[in-house]
Amino acid sequence: MPSRPMPTLLDGADTRPWLGANFWSRQGGPRMWSRYDPDVVREELAVLHDHGLNLTRSFFYWPDFMPTPDTIDESCCANYQDFLNAHAELDMRTIPTFLVGHMSGENWDPAWRHGRDIYSDVWMVGRQAWYVRELTRRFHNHCAVAGWLISNEIPIYGGEGAEETITSWALLMVDAVRAGGGDQPVSLGDGLWGVETTGHDSGFSSIAYGPLVDFVGPHVYRMEHDRVRQHLKAAFICELGGVANKPVIMEEFGLSSDFVSPEGSGSYYRQLLHATLTAGASGWIAWNNTDYDNLRDQRPYSHHPFEQHFGITDCQGRPKPPLRELETFSKELAELELGRAQRAETDTAIVIPSYLTARYPFTTDVERRVIVDVSEQAYLAAREADLAPGLAHEPRDGHGGIPDGYRLYLLPSVKQLTAPSWLRLEELADAGATVYVSYCAGETDSQRGPWWNRVTRLFGVSPQLTYGLNDPVTEDVVELTMTTELGSLSAGSTLTFKASGNVEARAYLPVTVDESLATVLARDAAGRPALVERRHGQGRMVLCTYPLEYFAARLGNVNPEDTWRLYDALAVVARVRRPVHVADPRVMVDSLVLGDGDAVDVVISQHDEPVDVLLEYADGSEPRRIELEPLGTRIIRRR
Repeated sequence: MPSRPMPTLLDGADTRPWLGANFWSRQGGPRMWSRYDPDVVREELAVLHDHGLNLTRSFFYWPDFMPTPDTIDESCCANYQDFLNAHAELDMRTIPTFLVGHMSGENWDPAWRHGRDIYSDVWMVGRQAWYVRELTRRFHNHCAVAGWLISNEIPIYGGEGAEETITSWALLMVDAVRAGGGDQPVSLGDGLWGVETTGHDSGFSSIAYGPLVDFVGPHVYRMEHDRVRQHLKAAFICELGGVANKPVIMEEFGLSSDFVSPEGSGSYYRQLLHATLTAGASGWIAWNNTDYDNLRDQRPYSHHPFEQHFGITDCQGRPKPPLRELETFSKELAELELGRAQRAETDTAIVIPSYLTARYPFTTDVERRVIVDVSEQAYLAAREADLAPGLAHEPRDGHGGIPDGYRLYLLPSVKQLTAPSWLRLEELADAGATVYVSYCAGETDSQRGPWWNRVTRLFGVSPQLTYGLNDPVTEDVVELTMTTELGSLSAGSTLTFKASGNVEARAYLPVTVDESLATVLARDAAGRPALVERRHGQGRMVLCTYPLEYFAARLGNVNPEDTWRLYDALAVVARVRRPVHVADPRVMVDSLVLGDGDAVDVVISQHDEPVDVLLEYADGSEPRRIELEPLGTRIIRRR
């Protein structure tokens, strides 16, 4: 079974995973260094420490720390030195962040920037490198420094650019840390908002800058229209971020308590922490340590008032529900020895087309975003079926091919795949894999249709498209009736899907089936082939003529929907091994394997009420019944 990466930063010096909060003192917010109160800072840190946190992320507010192009404010540095000492007193550490020109809904320039480009103006880049080197030189020997971050969400502040320019800037900034003596882990602080996680080509690519940094750090605050998608959003971004082959640290996440009830804020943290634990994250830094009611007249809180209330404590330092959840999670992590843990191996892969990141000519952000969205929906459905999916990226250079070793390959709502990959999929099926491909025409009218090769050879069907046209789905609900048994789906059973999407992609693929080559597994309400199987060697190719994952990705309040039932059936025929499984799609379970050979099952409920579920084990162990609170989670250790 292929492994799922889970690299960490843990070493012999400190075996505790990073668990903490982004930190501005309630006395000053971004201006805390010019209004520094050492007693309040120590009080704030003590609350975090007493609830199990061991880390902060801190910020050199750029306009205060660098008032002119060639000076650093020594009073701010003295206050930061005391801040480090306060961490050491509690055996806590912090991650300093250098280029802080953006924060909480506002950008602040140093007075001397005068519009110079952050990434390409040679003088401006030189001033940044000097600043980074000098601050590193002052503080790198302090025991409280855990790592370094070059910026805070600099795509919002410095803008976007060419990948080559931004990666060169990143190289110079990381080299400045090393020149200043900093040997701790370093990363960019860009939010992991590159094309590989968003589908938008901003020039920031962890694939390009990954060799320069020691970890990548998602910042996740996305709004959604589906609760399951929202609860697993950060987990899916962690999975996508794993393409950099570096440890994934949840560098920023959280919510304003103005947007949610106290109970809702706690359940969001609970869901996110446990979902990302099994998605490869190995550190968590919440946004942020406190509320800022006493700074309501200060920008940015005056014009973004909801930014006052992202704290895990209130403005008096009293714990809010998110801090209670972090405290519980801290105790759970203490039992895991995360540095020696690995994610359980998997038999299931979601194939990510190279069109997401390869920058092929005339590929647009619209097409890339569809890849992200349908892959995410496939991830949700696979998690609902407890398939613990890995992500298999189609190679960007066309060499090496889609990796082998999986029993089930899912290619959800695919428009684009390179020509060599279609040959590779046939090879995988010949070797015994089950390969599932669903059709999607794409959301643009640019060469609308499947960019597929060898359709008859692969699936035993002949497409019946009319050139230049698509075949729209006019029904509000697509119903597929099984004509033969498929794994856990019996003949005569039905799958139903709400149709959605724009006028280009809300379409099906009309086909005729060569019954000497293929078998119709399901038909739609009009009797047309909807699921078709062709055997190849020891395995099979399965075609779905409807973009099921795309439909769901364009809907709100839809999950779980019946795609998980289809994936479950495919898993049965593919002989996918699920180490642990719960029959209820609203209860998801995934596993870690610890250094001593024990396993840890992470169980997450999407039910609003208490639920009693049965954990079933593939190794024949006695099933175990557990109870879960509303939107509850459990971590269960077993031999």
